[in-house]
Amino acid sequence: MAKSVRRNYSKRVIFLLGEQRRFLLRAVKNLNLSWALFADKIGVHKRTLNDWKREEYSIPLDVVKKIPKIAKVKTPKNIEVKEPFWYVYKGAKIGGKMGAIACFKKYGSYGGDPEYRKKKWYEWWEREGRYRKHSIIGITKPIKKPSFSEELAEFVGIILGDGGITKKQISISLNLENEKDYGEFVKSLIRKLFNVYVGSSYDKKYSGLDLNISRSELVRFCIEKLGLTRGDKVKQQVDIPEWIKQNKSYLTACIRGLMDTEGCAFSHRYKVNGKLYSYKKIAFKNYSYPLIKSVYDFLKSIGLHHPRIAKNRKEVRIESKEDVQKYFQLIGFHNPKNLKRYKN
Repeated sequence: MAKSVRRNYSKRVIFLLGEQRRFLLRAVKNLNLSWALFADKIGVHKRTLNDWKREEYSIPLDVVKKIPKIAKVKTPKNIEVKEPFWYVYKGAKIGGKMGAIACFKKYGSYGGDPEYRKKKWYEWWEREGRYRKHSIIGITKPIKKPSFSEELAEFVGIILGDGGITKKQISISLNLENEKDYGEFVKSLIRKLFNVYVGSSYDKKYSGLDLNISRSELVRFCIEKLGLTRGDKVKQQVDIPEWIKQNKSYLTACIRGLMDTEGCAFSHRYKVNGKLYSYKKIAFKNYSYPLIKSVYDFLKSIGLHHPRIAKNRKEVRIESKEDVQKYFQLIGFHNPKNLKRYKN
């Protein structure tokens, strides 16, 4: 008989409204890192860090203890440390009491080991209960459900690159300073595809631009129809969905969405015998190796001669002048940031 595996759940830290966000922003500012690099440093995925910044979820106690040590910031004073799954217990407290009374009246005791029951309840909630649709309040608003197209494939590329999917929301994280115009392009694309409202939140101090769509039906469509996944994309090692891979025009559009969000054009400069040389390169970085491999295979399939995967397997480079020109001719960018870098 297989032994059950005991999982250790961390306690959670509850900040006053707005303090969790400010705590993280101070840490990033002190370290002078991007959100992605800060996430790597504290051992979480960028999407998780963005969820914490938006205060959608509380932060584990061990992470809160780690951040002041590496970023030299003070932990806010007015915080509470809660047991794991405190929110489940709070919501179930009243119903639990009524059930206990009924059980006592019927059987003369409350029955069983209460700690064991609580443990099994937590496990069920994390695995299944939190995702169930409530029969009354779980009514979802309809969305437009488009057929497969190049535009839909590009949307998938954008989500795979810089998007995140939770139970009820889709978010896309961009840079306010140099991607504001691209943010408008993305909002227009989403409205055209799904006929939904796209919210924007700004953080001018830290140049953050988040696009948010709060629609459970869109989340369901993205998972069941488009082949996207909810949660940590790196842990799941996501890849481009098969319906896109099987159509060259769809795949081209999806790669463009990936490159617009996780790729960049830049100038490589070097000196030879005192003379300065400069030429353009393109790089695509991602922590999911299947995505890296799919981008590399596509670039080879369209005739690029020298794309390469970096030794760390987290980056694809287009380095020869001929390959860079061919990329722009065949695929291009919709993100003005990369177009500007290529032309300047």
